[in-house]
Amino acid sequence: MIEIKNVRKSFGDKVVLQDVSAKMMPGNTNLIIGTSGSGKTVLMKIMIGLMQVDSGEVLYEGRDIVTMNTHELKELRKQIGMLFQGGALFDSKTVEDNVMFPLDMFTKSSYEEKLKRVNEVLDRVNLKDTNRKYPAEISGGMKKRVALARAIVQNPKYLFCDEPNSGLDPQTSLVIDKLVKEITKEYNITTVINTHDMNTVMESGDHIVYMYQGNKQWEGSNKDIIFSKDERLNSFIFASEFLAKAKEMSMMEAKGK
Repeated sequence: MIEIKNVRKSFGDKVVLQDVSAKMMPGNTNLIIGTSGSGKTVLMKIMIGLMQVDSGEVLYEGRDIVTMNTHELKELRKQIGMLFQGGALFDSKTVEDNVMFPLDMFTKSSYEEKLKRVNEVLDRVNLKDTNRKYPAEISGGMKKRVALARAIVQNPKYLFCDEPNSGLDPQTSLVIDKLVKEITKEYNITTVINTHDMNTVMESGDHIVYMYQGNKQWEGSNKDIIFSKDERLNSFIFASEFLAKAKEMSMMEAKGK
């Protein structure tokens, strides 16, 4: 479990997060949603230790990341998997080498042991026999699945996904959502997803935190969100659905040309 307690963050005179508190539970896909500038990206960066808080606590199983020393933070990061928005694959490395990279950095396993684990996770994300391909030789959806395989190759307790469906068509987005949700349940991972994709919200939102201008405006599940009476949340959902449908129609028209 990750617990955020009364987190505040400012940049100069601009307050970005105001006394934000929330719990991210294991085995759940925990979503942080909100418009640009709502503070959701800053909150995620604070949760993984890339930014310091002005005040408050970020507790991993009761241990505060804010007060950890360099060694403790390094050990914690071995338990964290990260799926970046663009995938962040190394273009000059094969799929196999990309997925093996964290094992090379953080373990002393033999090559045979590492290769066995790489093949296991590639198989798990339905990319068997893609080891020798390079990122330029595979589709955008496959790249995201390679990045997901790399994120889980060390059996993390915590998985962070930054806009995992960015740049993907709706059908491929559903594949990624399904994989992340299945892996979260299967390995009892505490998964935190930063997104504005309403398909992800409705399909994967076990627990949702809606951010508005640095505040936690609303909290609940994808079942609760349908019956929400929060006007700001409802406006966000309507606008997001409208934009998603417009984007889908545009992509369909482009394919038809």
